[in-house]
Amino acid sequence: MNGFGGFKIDHLGIAVRSLEIALGFYRDQLGMQASEPETVPAEKVKVSMLAAGGPRIELLEAAASDSVIARFIEKRGEGLHHVALRVPNLDAVVERLRAAGARILNEPRTGAGGHRYVFVHPSSTGGVLLELIEEHTN
Repeated sequence: MNGFGGFKIDHLGIAVRSLEIALGFYRDQLGMQASEPETVPAEKVKVSMLAAGGPRIELLEAAASDSVIARFIEKRGEGLHHVALRVPNLDAVVERLRAAGARILNEPRTGAGGHRYVFVHPSSTGGVLLELIEEHTN
């Protein structure tokens, strides 16, 4: 995307049936540092982030039977759910993608860790659900 530098992989989202069981592997067996679980009400999901040397791994457990993650696991089982990219200016990237015809699944909203994000439908990205997260400018 010409003119939009600064993209970085933020995290890989992995859908799991049980955050507790998944943390038993990633945190307790592998020894990865994990954040305290956090619930994201807008997505009906409970998440924990794992440090992985820059980009992170996000474990996602459904917090309700009608959540996107519950439906994903029911249809496909546990596994890679999405790839998240950090972008310097979310609004500008979303505007550019919409103008080009990309299918944006939600308006920018605040999620885990206070980050603003949107999801881009796999039909626009070559088959991968893509999350775009705005870079914090602390």
